[in-house]
Amino acid sequence: MRILIVEDEKDLAMILCEAVKMEGYYADVAYNGTDGLYNALSGIYDLIILDIMLPEMDGIKVLSEIRKNNIDTPVIMLTAKSTIQDRVKGLDTGADDYLTKPFDITELMARIRALSRRREKVIVDERMKYGNIFLDRETYELCREEQRIKLTKKEYDIMEILMLNKGKAVPKENLITKIWGYDADVEFNSVEVYVSFLRKKLNLLESSVYIDTIRNKGYTIKEKQNA
Repeated sequence: MRILIVEDEKDLAMILCEAVKMEGYYADVAYNGTDGLYNALSGIYDLIILDIMLPEMDGIKVLSEIRKNNIDTPVIMLTAKSTIQDRVKGLDTGADDYLTKPFDITELMARIRALSRRREKVIVDERMKYGNIFLDRETYELCREEQRIKLTKKEYDIMEILMLNKGKAVPKENLITKIWGYDADVEFNSVEVYVSFLRKKLNLLESSVYIDTIRNKGYTIKEKQNA
């Protein structure tokens, strides 16, 4: 899971980043609202920790723009404000949870795990099926009826992202950032190799689904019209 932390207090941001990494998650940090919004709009994050009092653009405005762009990533808001009105405003804007500073890191981690479990259930139940195939999150298998093909971790990750974004073109840059990380030295042809492997496995399953290359945009999954 990749988490975006948007917090202008650098010491706290680093504490949060280390805590998130100790849980086994990936973390990226933005120190102002403008950079936080830019990162969030990439759509690569599984959860966002968002402070309200930020330079350049406050957290409420950032969250409003995130939701206007139809990004449903869970957001936990952090604030030094503790009035009911502030909490209501954040939740009405689209926050999924709320913590008032100072807070205990263990409580934040528990809330992250709770939101993650809730989101995974929605994904498993509603969004990991397409056409005549589905992804088995427990076994990392691509399945059609009783047929199953084992995927490598990166093959699975790519297929999962494509299925979660069906109907949209996913840029290669987003796949690299989401799977390998911002600082990874990975070339586009690495993504192309894994996509080629996935196409072969879809063909072996005689799937109605295929991966289409959208020129200058990236990849998307589609269903064959005569399937």
